[in-house]
Amino acid sequence: MKVIIVGCTHAGTITATQILQNHPDTEVAIYERNDNVSFLSCGIAVYLSGEVGDPDAMFYSSPEQLTELGAEVHMQHNVTNIDPKTKTITVTDLVTGETKTDHYDKLVDTTGSWPVIPSIDGVDGPHVHLCKNYQHAKELFKVAEEAKKIVVIGGGYIGVELVEAYTRQNKDVTLIDGQPRMLHKYFDQEYTDRIQKEFVDRGAHFAFGERVTAFEDHDNGVTVKTDKGSYDADIAVLCVGFRPNTELLKGKVDMHDNGAIITNEFMQTSDPDIYAAGDSAAVHYNPTGKDAYIPLATNAIRQGVIVATNLFGNTMRDMGTQSSSGLNLYGTTMVSSGLTLENAKEAGIDAAAVTVEDNYRPEFMPSTTPVLMTLVWDKKTRQIIGGQFMSKYDVSQSANIISLCIQDKHTIDYLAFVDMLFQPSFDRPFNYVNILAQAAVKKQAELDQ
Repeated sequence: MKVIIVGCTHAGTITATQILQNHPDTEVAIYERNDNVSFLSCGIAVYLSGEVGDPDAMFYSSPEQLTELGAEVHMQHNVTNIDPKTKTITVTDLVTGETKTDHYDKLVDTTGSWPVIPSIDGVDGPHVHLCKNYQHAKELFKVAEEAKKIVVIGGGYIGVELVEAYTRQNKDVTLIDGQPRMLHKYFDQEYTDRIQKEFVDRGAHFAFGERVTAFEDHDNGVTVKTDKGSYDADIAVLCVGFRPNTELLKGKVDMHDNGAIITNEFMQTSDPDIYAAGDSAAVHYNPTGKDAYIPLATNAIRQGVIVATNLFGNTMRDMGTQSSSGLNLYGTTMVSSGLTLENAKEAGIDAAAVTVEDNYRPEFMPSTTPVLMTLVWDKKTRQIIGGQFMSKYDVSQSANIISLCIQDKHTIDYLAFVDMLFQPSFDRPFNYVNILAQAAVKKQAELDQ
């Protein structure tokens, strides 16, 4: 069997690796229009902050490694057409300009995503930059060396991490976002108010509730104009989200309105010989039970394994996602899984939430640290559908507990008394996650009265 993989970042790299490790006789051809594979773009911010000195360390595979496994690797090759009827692709060598066709038995679309670039005057100017791939990382590092004033557009994970990275280098940074606060999709206002204060204490500026209308280029930089003001900068970085890069299959397989490819639980598209994984595909979002577009490396890697298995017979099902994610900002851990109460209500779920702050271990210990935590649940079923944690203590694994509870449809009653270890060095007789769930049980009892 011949498998063609189009695109080779996370999902494509893992798919190829798994196929060749488990089915070494398979003919695998990889087509990638960049000159690298497997770049961990989530590490760009730590690279720009100076915490990691070498972006080349952010690769976990290479064309050479994939070739050694047995893949036929075509770097800097741009696939321009996929014909499901003839099972062929048309591809152009970006170095030589040569065009050819290739045939497949099974095709895997792992073409990923690309930054959303709004139709704004000046958005393509020389001082406006994107933040997605290896080339972007190198360019941002280079231009930021001389930059003193930087504007970041977009208050999601990437934008916020960039602001932190640049303030650590004593840059004058302004964050612009149309929402009234940063990270609004992932955290309640109590969380974002606290972390925003830390940003302000380090000199960051916020322009919330403002929409960018134009970029005006000038010799010394760029002026970012909004519907409420203007901001001069040496560079501007656009981080307003991502869109699936799926034009090659438009009209050939089923997609959502945003272009995300629809797959079944085996990651198989409406064409049985075409599979999709990673940022090009929609995911099943367990907290709502519906499809969603959630471009995360964790989803891509899991789906790559699933595709590599199911190309030889649909036996491995995708379990869906809780969109668990986290940040470390100025030594503060912020993690979340599933829905906030606001998001749950927007999804039409009759939900409730409780917020608790408690120390992670007993006060008689030499030191302890408070944890701010929130649990969200469906009032009718009592099932957990979301959680948030914030602390100077590393609470990152708590999001994984919540993720597992959502995945397996556990209730607040279950989490309140589920067995967890106790040792004063680590936690209380009731772990702080138990304490949070017990507060949820108490609140639900009050609501039931």
